[in-house]
Amino acid sequence: MYYLWYSYCSKCLYLILKKNYVDADTVVDITDKYEVPMNIQMDLYVACYDCHSNYTEDYPWYYNIQPVSWWMNSHIKQAKQALNFSEFARYPPDTAVKKFEALHLVMKEQTMPLKSYLWLHEEAKMTDKQYQQLADWAKEMQQKVEQEIDSTQN
Repeated sequence: MYYLWYSYCSKCLYLILKKNYVDADTVVDITDKYEVPMNIQMDLYVACYDCHSNYTEDYPWYYNIQPVSWWMNSHIKQAKQALNFSEFARYPPDTAVKKFEALHLVMKEQTMPLKSYLWLHEEAKMTDKQYQQLADWAKEMQQKVEQEIDSTQN
């Protein structure tokens, strides 16, 4: 499961949890199925992938202190259930449409990344232009997938 080992240190219990990182390259990443311009791909990687992919790379030092790691693991798990870029190509077209629509909305409203995440991850802050480009791209992708669905139904 999640628990790898226990360590006791001066009245503190450290539970080292399995981290959210897969070594193997995936063939179901969003970039494997959909056209993602490099600037959009980089924005997604820097601002979104820590929580919304199978590749959380930078865990802060306090991750090893409980209950912080429990909270962070729960947050990442919930984020990946809502949208996982590493497995986006597995979504059926109707689900992909909904995910692109949701991505468009949160980028338009600038509600992601979460403010609490941005406090400690300055590099994930996006400019208004980046938000707009991501929102426009997500809307364009939503419309393309909807057209593909319509063309297969006719």
